[in-house]
Amino acid sequence: MVNNGQIRILFLLFVGVFMGALDMGIVGPALPAIQPYFGVNERVLSWIFTIYILFYILGTPLMAKLSDIYGRKFIYILDIILFGIGSLITVTALSFEMLLLGRAIQGLGAGGIFPVANAFIGDIFPPEKRGGALGILSSVWGLSFVLGPIFGGLLLNFAWQWLFIINIPISIIVALASLYMLPLSVKNPLSKFDWPGLIVLGVLVTLLSYGINQIDAYNFLESLLSLNVLPFLVISLLLFPIFRKIEINVQNPLIPIDLFRNKEVKLVNSIMFGTGLVQASTIFIPAFTIAAISFSPSQASLMLLPIVLTMAISAPIIGKLLDKFGSRNIMFTGIFTMILGLFIIGFFPKSFFVFILSGILIGVGLGTAIGSPPRYIMLLESPPRERASGQGILNIITSIGQLIGGALIGAFIGSYTGKLIGYEYAYIFIGIAAVIMLILTINLKSKVEQQETMKIKK
Repeated sequence: MVNNGQIRILFLLFVGVFMGALDMGIVGPALPAIQPYFGVNERVLSWIFTIYILFYILGTPLMAKLSDIYGRKFIYILDIILFGIGSLITVTALSFEMLLLGRAIQGLGAGGIFPVANAFIGDIFPPEKRGGALGILSSVWGLSFVLGPIFGGLLLNFAWQWLFIINIPISIIVALASLYMLPLSVKNPLSKFDWPGLIVLGVLVTLLSYGINQIDAYNFLESLLSLNVLPFLVISLLLFPIFRKIEINVQNPLIPIDLFRNKEVKLVNSIMFGTGLVQASTIFIPAFTIAAISFSPSQASLMLLPIVLTMAISAPIIGKLLDKFGSRNIMFTGIFTMILGLFIIGFFPKSFFVFILSGILIGVGLGTAIGSPPRYIMLLESPPRERASGQGILNIITSIGQLIGGALIGAFIGSYTGKLIGYEYAYIFIGIAAVIMLILTINLKSKVEQQETMKIKK
């Protein structure tokens, strides 16, 4: 039975995870206000979102390993403090570069909050209660990504700085409460960290994101071959086999490459990359609404409510249907619904009701693609000793998809200088990517095949 102390700790971890995930998308409705404040173009503006995700990706494995070495309590408090410092720098930014620095520090701290909180669940809760507690934190992580822009729109009624001012007192309260409430954990100073893998992965995704962001969709081939794009894409591709070799040979890899020998693991992670692209696209829906139907920033942020409410309603229903129909059928239906939403909003964006309908359809798809089906598949296909790593891979791959998605949509919008057609093309392109996700879903194991796998794994 869960005692009061465990409930208080779960609530504390809940607040930390919610705060870190919320700031992924909270900048969405503020982008139109931040742009004239610093005088930057649409292409550069998207880096407010992209740089947060980049450092989130790097912070996730780094802080998880540091928590093993120096203790979870110390690193969790450090992550909260970093998040608060990043928020303070962002609020007081005198230049766009300073704003990006603040967002990077925020992302680094936030990247550690979620995995360290999950590790605390394993330390504190009995085995029979861990699943429920982990489910609460996972649902918060997924849902708050989309809730961020809604909160951002409400705070935008005061000034865009309030999106980050509110983080500072919350960070102080959570850090002090963590100091008092969280138990000390065992340190493991002999544990080694995959620094070469982290550095190469960081350089790889940074160069890839920058190269994609610089593509001019209006003059695609010419820009692709330009010095602003081609060298960055080529170097990032050359770094991929280097990263793979490092991960194969290192003792504690960031990403266990051996898992990718499994066809099902390859498929589900490819689908999760596409899910990250779609998640990133939701951040730009408020700006899309402003361009399409001339809403105010605060009104536009509320256009994400259909996605949020649909995800909240559909997630538990999808979990219950999973055992009855199998993950392949559930994911196929959800992704097909998401494709409809993306194409409707891409081709017919000049209607309020279109945004509502599209939001509902996209919400159903996201509720499926980031919910229980892919995590069920990964648990089934991962060896028992690598199940935690398998779940971590899903988060990293999804975050990389978010990173690339933010850069990609920024490239489309920047190519057409913020005009409506840039948003239309961006969402049509994301819809095409979702079609590829659907094709990959067809190749997943059926319910019968999964049952056979389950018998073998036993």
